[in-house]
Amino acid sequence: MADIDDGKAITGYLERQLLVAMPAMGDPRFTRTVIYMCSHNAEGAMGLVINKAYPGLTFPNLLTQLGIEPAVDNDIIVRLGGPVETGRGFVLHSTDYMRQGSVKLDDSMGIGLTATLDVLRAIATGTGPQRSLFALGYAGWGPGQLDAEIQENAWLAAPADPDLIFDSDLDTLWERAVRKIGIDVAKLASIAGHA
Repeated sequence: MADIDDGKAITGYLERQLLVAMPAMGDPRFTRTVIYMCSHNAEGAMGLVINKAYPGLTFPNLLTQLGIEPAVDNDIIVRLGGPVETGRGFVLHSTDYMRQGSVKLDDSMGIGLTATLDVLRAIATGTGPQRSLFALGYAGWGPGQLDAEIQENAWLAAPADPDLIFDSDLDTLWERAVRKIGIDVAKLASIAGHA
């Protein structure tokens, strides 16, 4: 029987946690990234990079491209959610907005995910979730792939924190996620590559 922590079974999987890239990350697409893990199981893993802006694209421009007329000003940063399917959009949001097509990812923290145009229309009119981030693309791993990368010390896991997830200060988010684990960022480089 699995151990229980805050009412959640401990499975060894990182679903509903933050994945933080180690300084020695070999893949430049993931250098200093923080990923919210939407799913992680024996079949693979999927998450959204939460601290990288999508280059050259603003949320109002995106809405215009989709034919959605914004009724309110939005300072949402379009994020590069990962290198897989970069034309596909995801809204990670507070669960005060749950509609058809929405998935509750974490009840205790009130985090949901919606990948329909309806959530973008709601955000554009001011009737969407109180907290949200929009990402194009996602990070995905096949069976065992993420587990192998963790064994190679490419990633650290940190408890999810809605204040980090929905924060718009992307420049310092990686350092704050590392500190949340309880590690001094200055010392992290010296332990990279050691089990």
